[in-house]
Formats: sequence, structure tokens, C-alpha cells
Amino acid sequence: MGIVDLGHPAFACRDLEATLAFYAKLGVHESFRLLHDDGTLMLIYLHIGGDRFIEVFPHGPEEHPASQSFMHICLAVEGIEEFAEDIRGKGIAIDIEPKMGLDFNTQAWITDPDGNKIELMEYSPNSPQIAIRDGSAFPSSEILIKAD
Repeated sequence: MGIVDLGHPAFACRDLEATLAFYAKLGVHESFRLLHDDGTLMLIYLHIGGDRFIEVFPHGPEEHPASQSFMHICLAVEGIEEFAEDIRGKGIAIDIEPKMGLDFNTQAWITDPDGNKIELMEYSPNSPQIAIRDGSAFPSSEILIKAD
């Protein structure tokens, strides 16, 4: 068989309540909790939609982000401009405003309370991701970067 999909990203968080509140502002809410044998909290699953989740672990991350290999999580959104305005109104700063990326999708960037970078991406019908999803051929396996 083999890998068929992304399971979930997992984050350690320093302030569980702040992390849950941040993701709730994005419309991503707690779904269920897993507990250790002694009844203490192991982790919380946040539901994105369908079978998509984010795992959140309390008591971390360590204060040395340079030692971590995590880069970012990407959340697919529809109506990215309106979504950015909505979450801005809920107190979430937009680090990079919506703009077209090299893959022809529109993206914006935010940061969660633990410093994790989050890419918000609205797929374009012209993107390689959509072409691949739909079984269409994409003209190249590389996307050329144009110098401005």
C-alpha cells in the first residue's frame, strides 16, 4: 500500500488556553482529548474539517526554536481576502498580507502564540496542486522563479 495522505501536524504549546483560543479564532476547534493512564492531559486534537486535525501537546516547546526542524503548517482556505479581514478583526495579526505565490495560489501568513508559522492558502485553478489533484498534466516539474 503506502502513504495515502497527511495525517496531522503536531505542535507543543507553552500556553494551552492561548493556543486553543487562537485556533478557535481561525474556526479550528477542539475535537477530543487523549489522557495519560494517570488522567493527566496528553494531547488535544483540533478539528480542521473532514479528516483533517492538528495535534496540540501541552508543556512546550522549549525556548530554543533554532533547534526545531518544524517550518510551518499550511491551512487551505476559501475566500482568503475575507478570511484575513475576519481574523484580523478577531485580533490575529497578518504577518504577510494575501498575495500570489510562485505556485499561482494566493497565500497569507500568520503566527500562533508559540511562534509557529501558518500559511493560509487559497488554491488557484491554475496551480500545480489542482492540476495534480485533478489528474491533469502540469507543464513542468519545476516552477521557475522570475527575478523582478
